[in-house]
Amino acid sequence: VQLVESGGGLVQPGESLRLACEVSSVVSTYKNNRWSLVWFRQAPMKEREGVAAIDNVGRTAYRVSVRGRFSISQDNDKNTLFLEMNSLNPEDTAMYYCAAVDKDLRYYNEYVPPSSGMKYWGKGTLVIISS
Repeated sequence: VQLVESGGGLVQPGESLRLACEVSSVVSTYKNNRWSLVWFRQAPMKEREGVAAIDNVGRTAYRVSVRGRFSISQDNDKNTLFLEMNSLNPEDTAMYYCAAVDKDLRYYNEYVPPSSGMKYWGKGTLVIISS
């Protein structure tokens, strides 16, 4: 099973980025079972934190600091996971990872799941917000 992120880069404050994660191998592994796909990020000298999540029936969850600015989605085939990030600020600078777990968001009371317990991880894509 492989998760492969892309779309990171250097942008100025206030600009937007769209991250993508190839998730077809996870979706085919879980098939008709329950699953959640999660975007995490880790800034230098900080702990990894959950940013946004989506599950197999389309429930979504966001951390408070990104609500209204970030949007998680999948393509129609559910093979690609996206994170649309708008109004970026320097505090959003981090390595962004996608991850997967075989539980839907109801298991997490519809909050962004913690990083512990994730079954699969990508290697990350770097996002830098700087003027």
